[in-house]
Amino acid sequence: MPVEPTSALYERRLDAARVSKGTSKSAVYRMLLAAASEVLKPGAHLLEFGAGTGQLITMLREEGFRGPITGADILPKPESPGLDVNWIEADLNEPLPAAGATFDAIISTEVIEHLENPRAVFREFRRLLKAGGFILVTTPNQESVRSLLSLFVRGHYVDFLDSSYPAHITALVRTDFVRMCAENGFEPPRFRYSNTGSIPAAPHLSWQQLSAGLLKGRRFSDNLAMISRKVD
Repeated sequence: MPVEPTSALYERRLDAARVSKGTSKSAVYRMLLAAASEVLKPGAHLLEFGAGTGQLITMLREEGFRGPITGADILPKPESPGLDVNWIEADLNEPLPAAGATFDAIISTEVIEHLENPRAVFREFRRLLKAGGFILVTTPNQESVRSLLSLFVRGHYVDFLDSSYPAHITALVRTDFVRMCAENGFEPPRFRYSNTGSIPAAPHLSWQQLSAGLLKGRRFSDNLAMISRKVD
């Protein structure tokens, strides 16, 4: 049953969205824009699932993407100049008021960790995508040295400690994405990494600074991107 916009649960979800301010780190956007070239064909109809302030949409336009874009978020459409997109204001924990098989690609940037049921989200991705459509999802990387050390020492992944709650509530690892793709008729996912990772207990320093860029990938990145395609 959909959550009413007047309910206490809806307000809590809205407050959590406001905490994140609808933006991500520059390293995440760099990783995502590099990966987006694999999934965005000329003229593709894109859904940004969790569009926030419209920052990524602006970047995609600056990169030359001219296909139709629909943004969806619990937050209202931002008043950004030139943000010429359709907008769905809705709770992303619930099915979107959009017809099935509408989109050629779905991009979701640092959103799924804010939602309560990632499997329901993947079922919604399948419903909304056309056959052969792509999904591109980014989220904190739970398999980094820093995150695993936090789990061992503090009992939870580093981006899911009390300082990140209630914005971050759902931690996922690669195996979760592999399983959710298989459950919903997507190809086995491919993963990219931000290649920017903070040092444990010294987040102002990065592995890349200390190693002249040699340390990167799964163990030394704070974020990952998952790419997959709907099979039919």
